[in-house]
Parts: sequence; structure tokens; C-alpha cells
Amino acid sequence: MATDRPLIVVPDDFPSLFQGSVAHERCKSLGEVRVFTERGADDESVLLDRLYKARIAINIRAHARFTEAVFERCRTLKMVSIWGTGTDNVDLDAAGRHGVTVTNTPGVNADAVAEHTLALMLAVARRIPQIDRQMRDGAWPREMLTQLRGKVLGVFGCGRIGDRVAALGTAVGMTVLPWSARAADLAEKGHLLAASDVISLHLRLTPQTRGFLGARELSAMKPSAILVNTARGPLVEREALLDALQHRRIAGAGLDVFHDEPLKPGDPVLGLPNVVLSPHNAGQTPEVIRDGLLRAVENVAGYLTGQPADVVVQPLGRRR
Repeated sequence: MATDRPLIVVPDDFPSLFQGSVAHERCKSLGEVRVFTERGADDESVLLDRLYKARIAINIRAHARFTEAVFERCRTLKMVSIWGTGTDNVDLDAAGRHGVTVTNTPGVNADAVAEHTLALMLAVARRIPQIDRQMRDGAWPREMLTQLRGKVLGVFGCGRIGDRVAALGTAVGMTVLPWSARAADLAEKGHLLAASDVISLHLRLTPQTRGFLGARELSAMKPSAILVNTARGPLVEREALLDALQHRRIAGAGLDVFHDEPLKPGDPVLGLPNVVLSPHNAGQTPEVIRDGLLRAVENVAGYLTGQPADVVVQPLGRRR
């Protein structure tokens, strides 16, 4: 590896988490560090300007998209260290072709996201947001609520988050049906959809999983079923989900992720009374932020010493 101090750029620290953190101080020991805390990395031209001469990029926010064009133009870029598990904002094939190593931080947020998933399940099942609003308006609601004990929880995705959600579901007395595309002996997709009282999504967003649940899959669910998505919005076809919720083909949903983030004023999902919303913050705890940012920086340190960890993409060749 080169002995000169590399330029390490954080092009997308908005809203800012990295600036001034313990991870930031650790990063300064590895090279020259530039952190951009203003929004703008979702504009490719701005992202390119910020990455000028960078050897390493630490990717904080998914709105910064590392495309074929970005890798083509950023000729000095050799590594992208992602904070978080999701890699759908990075063209992984292009990274490999252009000689760029990509790493992420899997599992760091598993406990936090799993807890948030359970919270959304309970909030929808017990109608907590609606009841809270009614009581503040002077009502004393007496409607029937949904008990989770004795119900079936279908978990799509058996990574660290999915496994933790399954454990929490078991702890509250649910029967868990796991599903993984890599394990043929687990519950088949159609059976799981039809049998589950709660469906929880924990799949990575890939070309194969985009639209994983569409109109056909949603129609296979029980009318009394609840859908929880703390993974990625596009795993579910947007119009099909809105239709199913508006016409009560499913009972409700707990959503932490959306097709467009942040949600725009007037988005139809905002008017649905059977949906509980949170702003893609399931993993936003001090512990997750501290540990995840440090791990992203330690992945940089490992790369610089020739011992990279958490590798998603290895370079396929050298830069032309």
C-alpha cells in the first residue's frame, strides 16, 4: 500500500452524525479527512466535486448514489466504506469493474432495528397512535385490539436483523415462520403469506427483491394481517400497498421506509389511519451510531493495512 496519507472524504454527512464524533477523530489518524455536512450529495455533480482526488469515501447516507458514472469519473477512488448494511445506493458491479473495494457494517444495528420492528407491530396491533390522539381529543375509546401472543409471525430475510426479530416474536408468544431465498427448507413464500398474522420484511434491496410484495402477494395475506417494513421501501410495490391499505385488504402496516424519502407533503400514505409511520430511524440510537461509524472507519483501517473486513465487493481489475 502507498505510504502517503490518503484523502478520505465523507461526502454526505447530512444530517450530520460523523462530524466531531469518536469515529471522526479515529479517521484523522488514518489520513487527510474532509467531511461535508451540507445536503447536496444526492446531486451527482456535487458528489463528484466532493470526491475529487479522494482515495476513500465513507458513505453515511443512502441519498448519495455511487453509480457507474461516479466510478468512471472518480479515477483516484479505491474504496467505499458504507455505514450500514444496505448497498442499494452503490452500483456494486461497476465498483468491481473499476477496481473499487466496497465494505459495509452488517449487524451493528440489528438489535435497534429489531426492537423498532416489534414496536411498530405493537403500535399497529394495539392502535396506540390512534387511541392516543382520540384520548387527547376527550374520547375514551373501547374498541377491540389485537393480541400478538398466539399469532403467526412471518419473517422474510434471515440475516442478523431477521433472526433478532424472530427471537423477539418468540419471546412474546408468537409462532415464527422464517423465509430465506438461500434456504429451500424454510417456509415457502406463498404459504408464509397466507398463514401469517404479521409479515415483517428484512431483505436487502436488489434487482431480484425490488417489488418482492406486489398486488398478488398482498392479496394472499389475511385481511386481518399486519405488514411491517423496516428494510427498504421498494421491496413492496407502492400502488399495490396503498390499494391494499385503503380498501382494508390487509388490516394495517408499520412503515419505517418508503419509496421517496423524506415523504413529500400530501403523500397518500400520510392520510391512512391504519398505518403507523416512522422516518427511517429504526436504527438511530446512540449505540448504533457510535459503533457503526467506528466500524466503518475500522474497515478503512483494515483496507489500508491490506486486511479488509466486511467486504461486499472485491476489485475485479485495475483502473485503466
